[in-house]
Amino acid sequence: MKRADFAAIANWIAPNSEVLDLGCGDGSFLEYLQKKKPVHAYGVEIDDARVLACVQKGLNVIQQNLEGGLALFENNSFDTVVLSQTLQTIHETEKILREVVRVGKESVVSFPNFGHWSHRLSVGFGRMPVSKSLPYQWYNTPNVRVLTVADFEKLASSLGLQILDQCILHEGRQVTLMPNLFGSLALFRVRRA
Repeated sequence: MKRADFAAIANWIAPNSEVLDLGCGDGSFLEYLQKKKPVHAYGVEIDDARVLACVQKGLNVIQQNLEGGLALFENNSFDTVVLSQTLQTIHETEKILREVVRVGKESVVSFPNFGHWSHRLSVGFGRMPVSKSLPYQWYNTPNVRVLTVADFEKLASSLGLQILDQCILHEGRQVTLMPNLFGSLALFRVRRA
C-alpha cells in the first residue's frame, strides 16, 4: 500500500540522483521511487524480514542499526537522504539528524505530527491517541518519542539545519491553514545551514 507521503517525498528528489532511505522497511518507498523516476537508490534497515523483502524486490539494502550512526558513509555521499516516519522511533534523535545531513546534500524527514487536533483531544480526555498516523496502542508502539511540527522546527534551528521546504499532510491532502493543528503527517526538506 502506497503511503500518502511517498509522492510528496518523490517530488523533492531529482531524477538520476543518489538516494539513501534510512529505516527503509520493506522497501515500498524505494520501489515506488524507482518506478516514478530513474534514481540510484539504497536502503538501510535493521529488521531481518524487511531486509529480505527489499532483496526480493531487487533493491540495494544494507542491514544496519541506525542508532550506531552512519560512519559507513562519507560526507555528502548522497544527493538525498530520506528518514521517513522513522525519526520518532530513534533514541538518539540529535545524533541521527546530524548524521543524516552530513551524509546527504539534502535530507527529507517525515514524522507523525502529535500536535494534530485529534491527538490533542485524545490526551485531553486522558487517553493516548490512536489514529492513521499513530496507529499503535501505547503499549505496543515502536515510537519512543512524539513530536509536533513546531518541535521539529525548533530542533532543526538548534542543530543549525536550514529548512528548505515543508509539506504538512492530512489524509493525503496538503494542509496550509494552521498545519501544526490540522496536519497529521509532517515532511521537511532540510540541509546543513
